[in-house]
Amino acid sequence: MSKVAIVTGAGSGVGRAVAVGLLKAGYRTVLAGRRESELKGTAELGEGESLVVPTDVTDPHAVDRLFAATEEAYGRLDLLFNNAGRGTPAVPMDELPLETWREVVDLNLNGAFYCARAAFGLMRRQSLRGGRIINNGSISAYVPRPYQAPYTMTKHAVTGLTRQIALDGRQFDIVCGQIDIGNADTPMTVRMREGTIQADLSTAVEPVMDPKHVADAVLYMDGLPLEANVLFMTVMASQMPYVGRG
Repeated sequence: MSKVAIVTGAGSGVGRAVAVGLLKAGYRTVLAGRRESELKGTAELGEGESLVVPTDVTDPHAVDRLFAATEEAYGRLDLLFNNAGRGTPAVPMDELPLETWREVVDLNLNGAFYCARAAFGLMRRQSLRGGRIINNGSISAYVPRPYQAPYTMTKHAVTGLTRQIALDGRQFDIVCGQIDIGNADTPMTVRMREGTIQADLSTAVEPVMDPKHVADAVLYMDGLPLEANVLFMTVMASQMPYVGRG
């Protein structure tokens, strides 16, 4: 029987690329995100067995419904790609509206926890116990960009979540890894191609990469048996300014 996966933020960008990759690889894939029309577009691109479940991951009740729908349809969960997230305009932190701060924390951190928590519970109790959670971190989980306090702080927190799940999941055959992505060519990184602020506050165009490479990396990570785990993997445009940033 083919594996069952949930992808959050599956309607665009990295989430769409990973969902399409999983569908083409034969996964029965649950597509979660806020925009039903975009999720249906992802399903059409993947051409595999999918279930579209419009979900706002900042709402814990909506997350519970997502996982209940997955269990009802497929009886189990083998992989969660915990991907939904957002950035902010590059502004000094004292100019950032507090409402924007709350929105980023609610999506990037709280939403990631709600989904990980629900996946952990399902994987723990299902027959043929266990599964894999892959969190979408970021290079910003290690090295910040200028004027990106909410994004940087939440992605650092995701790294802590990854380590905690990897530890707590041992006795339940639940493994957790993190993929840290640098400049995948998606709507979220349009500014990289147009010019983005560097550590010295100059502006420069940065190289980007095809998000399909992220999908390939996720497939590799989940292709391992549960006795093995990629705890952290960095996939990045090879010529982007990360090594030596600043």
